[in-house]
Amino acid sequence: MRILAIGDTHIPDRATRVPPLLLDLINRGSWDTVVFTGDLTGREVLDWVKRLSVSVYVVRGNMDYLPLPKTAVFEAGPFKMGVHHGDRVYPRGDIRQLTEIAVRLGVSVLFSGHTHSPFVEVDTTGRYLHINPGSLTGVWGGGDASMIPSMADVEVLGRVIRVRLYELKEGDVRETSKCFSYESGVFRYC
Repeated sequence: MRILAIGDTHIPDRATRVPPLLLDLINRGSWDTVVFTGDLTGREVLDWVKRLSVSVYVVRGNMDYLPLPKTAVFEAGPFKMGVHHGDRVYPRGDIRQLTEIAVRLGVSVLFSGHTHSPFVEVDTTGRYLHINPGSLTGVWGGGDASMIPSMADVEVLGRVIRVRLYELKEGDVRETSKCFSYESGVFRYC
């Protein structure tokens, strides 16, 4: 199963379009599920995201004024996954507070946004995997935003999750990859 994780486009408020190199990666992919972590801001972006897969989970960000849910929960293979924008978490991206959201949602994998900087981290207990695709357009977002357009491609292969983060740096798409196996309720690096 392949999951496209994107978020924080802020189109048309702060950006006019998705960078063509990342858009090409998205269009070439075959996505079983698409996750959008909030702050699309424009209805056109929502319509575009809904066309990317038959299984789409979009949550409301703090800058969205569209009728969207605050959270979403779905299953991918043996994993229960959740989506939450991550606003009201301070400092932004705080793993302890995001883990509290994961616990409340009853999920072992939580997609979040709001930081505008991508990360893939396991909490201190090893029981919760956090995936933040950053900002697809690389726009400013307060805090320590990277200002680098980014997205994530998540593959679920049985009890293994492989996350590829793509960042657009100096006109080129750079990929970093992390792999986690899930055994006895704990995520371990592959």
